[in-house]
This record gives sequence, C-alpha cells and structure tokens, in this order.
Amino acid sequence: MPERTTLTDLDGHPHAEVFETRRPRAVRLELDAGEAVPRHTHEGTHVVLHLLDGRLELDLDDETYDLRAGEVIRFSGDREVSPAAVEDSTALVVFAPAG
Repeated sequence: MPERTTLTDLDGHPHAEVFETRRPRAVRLELDAGEAVPRHTHEGTHVVLHLLDGRLELDLDDETYDLRAGEVIRFSGDREVSPAAVEDSTALVVFAPAG
C-alpha cells in the first residue's frame, strides 16, 4: 500500500529522510539563510538536487553554482559538495546508487 505524506511532515533538520532505508536515499534538505553544510561526498552515488524554494550557492569541488527555486542539478556523489543558503531554502535530494 502506498504511503502518502508531504515534505513538510517529514522529521529532521537539516536532513529529513524520505525512506527508512538509505538505498535509495531521498531527503528533504532545509537550510535557513546563511546556513551551510560542510564539504562532504556521497561516494558511489549519483545525486539529484531539486531546489523547491529559496536560493542556494552549491559548491561542487572548485566550482560554485547559483541555484534558484525550480532548478534541478545532477552530479556525481564522488564530488565534494557544500550547499549554502542565500535565502531560506528547501530542496529534495535523491541519492541513486552508481553502477
């Protein structure tokens, strides 16, 4: 039977897990303006980030991408990533196993 919910009903900050297991993994990422996630990787995955609202500066290795609400970015989880909220922001992030 399907389970129905909303992103705002998921528990956790800044990451709220969509699935109980982490393969595949999907999270709601909420960041307040000025809040950032330190550089890290998600090795062995492909990452899709859909910015639902707000504005993010997304560092991928030595490149920075300015993301606005409605935009989607895909990248290898082997890259170093660090999202920083320019405005209060909410994104849906999906991690798919590479391979």
